[in-house]
Parts: sequence; C-alpha cells; structure tokens
Amino acid sequence: MTIQGSPNAARLSEMGLGTFFRPCDAEAAGIGYQELRRLEHLGLVEREGWGLYRQTRADITSHHTIAAVCARARQAVVSLLTALEVYDIGTQKPHQVWIAIPHKSRVPALGELPVRITRFSAASLTYGVVDTEFDGVPAKITTPARTVVDCFRFRSKVGLEPALEALHEVLDEGKATPNEIRRAAEACRARSLLIPALRMRSR
Repeated sequence: MTIQGSPNAARLSEMGLGTFFRPCDAEAAGIGYQELRRLEHLGLVEREGWGLYRQTRADITSHHTIAAVCARARQAVVSLLTALEVYDIGTQKPHQVWIAIPHKSRVPALGELPVRITRFSAASLTYGVVDTEFDGVPAKITTPARTVVDCFRFRSKVGLEPALEALHEVLDEGKATPNEIRRAAEACRARSLLIPALRMRSR
C-alpha cells in the first residue's frame, strides 16, 4: 500500500537508500521528515534506534549488523576479524563488528550496536582500504592483504593464532600475494612483523 506521491518499497532503493539509512540520507534522496514519518506509519520503514532507520521489506542477510554499523559510522573502515569474516578467511566468527576510525576522531554514536573499535593513523587510514557496500549501505573495508597485516599489528587484540591462520589461508587461496602483503606491511610500518612470517612460509 502506498499513498499518493509517496515512494513505495522498491523506489526507496532506487532513490539510493540502503537497508539502513539516516534521516540525512533520506533528506538527500528527497524524503523530508514528514514523508519519513508517513513511510514509518505505512510500515515501509522502521526506526532502529536514534538516528537510524531500516527498510522493513529488505532481506535480512548475514551482513545485516555490519550494514547497520556502517550506516551509523560512514567514515569507519571495516577491518580485522570482521573483514576476515567478510572475505571468508579463517575460522573466526566475531560477535562484534570490528571497525577502525582515525586516531584523533570522536567515537561515533552507535547506540546498542555490538562494535569493537580500533584506531588507524597516517598511511594506515588509506592504504589497502577500498570502497564497498553492505546491503546497499556504502562502506569501506581493508583488502585481504591489508587485513592480514592488521591482524599482525593488532595481534594483542585478535591473537597471534588467528593472524597466522589468516596469512596462510590468504596465500593458499590466492586472495593476496606475498608482494601485496609486503607492500601493505611497509605502508603500515609493520614490515618487521610480517617478513619473518613470510620467510617461514616460504621454507
């Protein structure tokens, strides 16, 4: 059911709104506050918490929570254990969404969403970080090579065993090359952490 002049469920996605969106995203798509309230009344969208809405007819996928986090924290980078899960690397199944934010930036308002935050700075904010999307929500994520490097850099948080597992699986499955990992390690000033592991691997 739709009302005259009001977008239906299909058009919400056509207007550039993902499964999750903020009121400012709706406004940018031409949906003002009153219209958003009407859509909520019609059951086409629902409030997921402060400053976050969800399209009620959107499919629930395995990336549902990641999409919600990325909708709230648009400048965050999906990283570490969550990036491994997205790429189907290793056996880790994190209960939180691991994201990285700039070293001196404020922690985004994420409400009750399960999030683990780390800090990136300098070249680590951009090298090996690519654009993607989760359930129609624009996002950023580290590449497989960069993710392996970060697992070594943050091994005190993720554990050395998951880092080694990720390194071996990425190389075994051709998701990154040794040179790509070396370059990412150099860019993030982590060469001394990766070179010994790569040398052991080549023996």
